[in-house]
Amino acid sequence: MKNLLWFLIGVIGGFVAAHFMNKDPRGQEIFADIDARISEFAGVLGEAYRQQEARLAEPADD
Repeated sequence: MKNLLWFLIGVIGGFVAAHFMNKDPRGQEIFADIDARISEFAGVLGEAYRQQEARLAEPADD
């Protein structure tokens, strides 16, 4: 139970810190950079998934 309390305090503290960071222009730049990297990573994963799905959907040439 004690570990859960510390976990919740950490999560809430992170949200509060992110809120204050987002008010600062430098913080907004950092979040924009993080968002761009996450979007790029998600795009790469999505493309790899679509390629694998297309490869598996092709009939086998035996």
